[in-house]
Amino acid sequence: MKPQASHPFFDDLQKNLDQLRAQGLYKQERVLASRQGAQVLCDDGRSLINMCANNYLGLSGDLQTQQAAIAATEQYGYGLSSVRFICGTQTVHKQLEQAISNFLGTEDTILYAAAFDANGGLFEPLFDEHDAIISDALNHASIIDGIRLCKASRYRYLHNDMADLEVQLQAAQAAGKRHVVIATDGVFSMDGTIAQLDKICDLAQRYGALVMIDECHASGVLGATGRGTHEHHHVMGRVDIITGTLGKALGGAMGGFTSARKEVIAMLRQKSRPYLFSNTLAPAIAGASLSVLERLSTSTELRDRLHENTAYFRSAVASLGFTIKPGTHPVVPVMLFDAQVAQAFAARLYELGVLVTGFFYPVVAMGQARVRVQLSAAHTREQLDLVLAAFGQAGRELGLLEQA
Repeated sequence: MKPQASHPFFDDLQKNLDQLRAQGLYKQERVLASRQGAQVLCDDGRSLINMCANNYLGLSGDLQTQQAAIAATEQYGYGLSSVRFICGTQTVHKQLEQAISNFLGTEDTILYAAAFDANGGLFEPLFDEHDAIISDALNHASIIDGIRLCKASRYRYLHNDMADLEVQLQAAQAAGKRHVVIATDGVFSMDGTIAQLDKICDLAQRYGALVMIDECHASGVLGATGRGTHEHHHVMGRVDIITGTLGKALGGAMGGFTSARKEVIAMLRQKSRPYLFSNTLAPAIAGASLSVLERLSTSTELRDRLHENTAYFRSAVASLGFTIKPGTHPVVPVMLFDAQVAQAFAARLYELGVLVTGFFYPVVAMGQARVRVQLSAAHTREQLDLVLAAFGQAGRELGLLEQA
């Protein structure tokens, strides 16, 4: 292949990439050579305990999930080559939408190719310049991007700060906004913080606002039966719009959804651009997700095991001397603060047989670098003890912990 002529655009890109490397901010991808699970094989032949997947219930590489996907493929084929409203809707898609609605306690559900699309395609069809969206300062990028596509006035409240949320509600009311919606993550993925949804719903009721939550890190995880943040806070029936993913606890493949009253879903089917202009969800994913929801509706065993593992690991890693974000969610941010330290720590853990990822700016705020540990129902106590031993060894070697 002949070398291509240089151009200032590409030269500038390379300079920026070199700068990211020099600052310790360049993100490397780990390549797996096995199915997802508590133990994974990387392409360099190393077997590692995986502590950084969103595989909360251990269903991503689960054989029962796999068999459901195979059965759906055998019945419905590999793909549809169509968007939903042309010829891309099969009975399995309608069954899955109904099952999600039943699981969450809503009237109707619409499927998307990804949860990012669910949030990106939510606001613009429903709200305009006469309305207002009030967003938590740490909401997921997909919510932020979805709001940017909408003409509604934008307000932002300090993260998880109910007093500031009320200030923003008053400001929107004073501005004479027609409809106001509060948008928040149910669980904030970098911190494991659970939104104060009961208080949010109370404020919404007081000011006549709607409530929208993103349940990507909550569905299957929070609540007595895994229904999510609204079950966890005992406000089922008080949340107006729920978005979420099939790509984390609920099987771990891909696909997203919005679940709400039937009028909301009907309008999204008519005007939500990611839905109208994206291929339909693959039948294998729909069938496997349907199987997962049926499984979760009959037993809380996986959810209970996940929370046992979470409580054990949170207590033990804090006892080692690490600073962690407080909470009860299986996202456990181990705070290292410096980007290069986070990368060095993750690299040393890799050598010790533990797969974690360092997170740093711009994924988190500058000076808030961390490794984000994520527990799974698939982790055994023996695996967690091996991980804790590796954390202790790496922490001492890098001067993050006192020598024993």
